[in-house]
Amino acid sequence: MERIEHLPNLRARLAEWRAAGERIALVPTMGNLHQGHLALVRAAAERADRVVVSIFVNPLQFSPNEDLDAYPRTPEADREKLAAGGCDLLFAPAVATIYPHGQAGQTRVEVPGISEQFCGASRPGHFVGVATIVCKLFNMVQPDVAVFGEKDFQQVLVIRRMVEDLSIPVEIHGVETVREPDGLARSSRNAYLSSAERARAPALNRVLEDAAAGVRTGRPLAELEQAARQALEAEGFVPEYFKVCRAADLAAPGGGDADLVILAAARLGRARLIDNRRVRR
Repeated sequence: MERIEHLPNLRARLAEWRAAGERIALVPTMGNLHQGHLALVRAAAERADRVVVSIFVNPLQFSPNEDLDAYPRTPEADREKLAAGGCDLLFAPAVATIYPHGQAGQTRVEVPGISEQFCGASRPGHFVGVATIVCKLFNMVQPDVAVFGEKDFQQVLVIRRMVEDLSIPVEIHGVETVREPDGLARSSRNAYLSSAERARAPALNRVLEDAAAGVRTGRPLAELEQAARQALEAEGFVPEYFKVCRAADLAAPGGGDADLVILAAARLGRARLIDNRRVRR
């Protein structure tokens, strides 16, 4: 596996691969890699000849009161996992490479509507940061396909809408959430959980499963959502949102909408956990 930090070197290597007719996949990450990330790398390898993984802890998507400085960084372990996991090229740029004029002078990409609710409402500016960095990485790498985890369901929808609206020629592929044996969605922020909190954390997945069963049996959605929030509170969570939405655009579902997603975010100690469940009714 090759590691590149600077944009001219990246473009030179990618040009060689394109000249050889090779298809390129991109997996954008913020590092501190776990099995969920490696599942994205495997999915990328199935869809392309070459896999590029980017590691960049993007300051633009963190609010001033969030955990940018505390965000876990494990560069050596990340390189070892990627080298063993099928990555061809690790792109690890410095902040100055991504934001040469500083964050304040950075042109920004905004996806209105779909990005303004749920995580967008509780983390103002977050999806502007996400859309901006992903758009920049798409321009830098110019991949044929980009792979994202569906644990961040709203993020995937924001990126799909951005690609469609800006006519970016990249295929977006979502990969199903990778879970621990007890059902907890794998996440870098799970490292913030104490041992006691880690033992309670799988309750989020169980509550989602119960809610999905309620949707399938026709339970009123408002009643179901309220019961789910109460169940989370009983487990020690502080729910941020728990909502049944139309999967295509996160709008409130109408009577004829069958393809739904249940979105949840809740705090448990220092950790903010998000998860979701697709369900048809």
